[in-house]
Amino acid sequence: MKKLTIILSVLFFLSSCELFTIDDDMNLDPNQPNTASAPQLLANAMRYLPGLSSNPDANFYGQYLAETQYAVQSRYPDESWSFYYYYQNPLINTQIVLNNSSVDNELAVAKILKAYFFWHVTDRWGDVPYSEALQGEKNLVPAYDRQEDIYNSLFKLLDEADEQINESLSLSNDQVFGGDMTKWKRTANTIHLLMALRLSEVNPEKGRTEFNKALENGIMLSNDDNFTYHPLADQNNENYWYNQIDRASREWWALTESFVDLLAPLDDPRLPVYADPARQSGDYIGQPLGYDPAPENAELFSLLGEQQHQQDSPVPLVTYAQALFAKAEAVELGWITEDAGDNYNKAVEASILQWTGSDDTVEDYLNQPDVAYDGTIEQIATQRYIHLFLHGYEAWAEWRRTGFPAFVVPIKGNPVPTRQRYSEDEAANNTDNYQEAVDRQFGGENTMYGKVWWDVD
Repeated sequence: MKKLTIILSVLFFLSSCELFTIDDDMNLDPNQPNTASAPQLLANAMRYLPGLSSNPDANFYGQYLAETQYAVQSRYPDESWSFYYYYQNPLINTQIVLNNSSVDNELAVAKILKAYFFWHVTDRWGDVPYSEALQGEKNLVPAYDRQEDIYNSLFKLLDEADEQINESLSLSNDQVFGGDMTKWKRTANTIHLLMALRLSEVNPEKGRTEFNKALENGIMLSNDDNFTYHPLADQNNENYWYNQIDRASREWWALTESFVDLLAPLDDPRLPVYADPARQSGDYIGQPLGYDPAPENAELFSLLGEQQHQQDSPVPLVTYAQALFAKAEAVELGWITEDAGDNYNKAVEASILQWTGSDDTVEDYLNQPDVAYDGTIEQIATQRYIHLFLHGYEAWAEWRRTGFPAFVVPIKGNPVPTRQRYSEDEAANNTDNYQEAVDRQFGGENTMYGKVWWDVD
């Protein structure tokens, strides 16, 4: 416990400091830099982006993947998760830049990354420290902000980033867009758009306002704008699934039966990209989630597709197809006056092109009765779910918001969690603020089945 408190003290202290500096001359290497520049800090924050998607637990929540061995985590055990991993790493980096940089594009990208990481955190846990977090020694026990207030702050942060970006200048050391600030601007507004849609049930008027603001400011226009992290063909920065499957020789994950059964009857062109045929039969066969495993499971079921676990396989995070699905839904909600079917068709096309590299099969796929647009939110949500493969936390959030796809069901008697529990360490080290947040949101019980602010019936 004392060790954790010391770590957190150092963490919050660093966030209030100037860029990292070594003051002891005896320890200086004249051939090595002793400070981290803003571009370096931002690049380090970006390295944590793929972890928002590349995570087995995320894909158990999204019910994309099943365990071929030791079916434990996919049965939703009652456990807690610490959000301080994000505070200790990418959020620290972005806050130091915000505290010290005077360069508009550096500040704008720091705001976009901060907003994106905090959006992820609050959607998983609910209320979290925000306004009092990352203040160094000034406050080692920050209060928990209400999720609604965090959302409002993030909308403003993204607005500031949109206004601050200078598209005529670049950003050095940019690991995502190579310094292209127009793409960062479109990413900021697309994140804003998707966040606004999260309000569809809890505050539709606010959602509509923020959605249209994002549209007016300019969202993604093609797959070329996709916010995608590109790992390297290098052990120090390689794809998570390559590390687990190829380097560690772990055939631990197969596609779920429900997901394969959704794609296979439609001859979905994305299925051969998402999965490999089962080695025993040569067919695409999904494994029931939470299934008691057997030694030969790896032979019986379709494992994660080879294209998903190359050393440099890209990790899509926010995409043009998501924006189009959001626009289609916004039409059905009465938020915008465009053609819902047109946006839906373009979204499916963008998704297939993103995943397969070809649009040759799009027309035939869309002409199938079970795919052709029928004007329902369920259909939009189901195709969005297919598109979000391996982005489990985002798919889980959309399922919580819409209730679709309907086949996301309890496993071995355990319902799908509706949030992640705060960690026991947080309860011990920030007791009063933790307890206030639990009482305020969940009736005093830190449960996996409490609902975050926007998750309303």
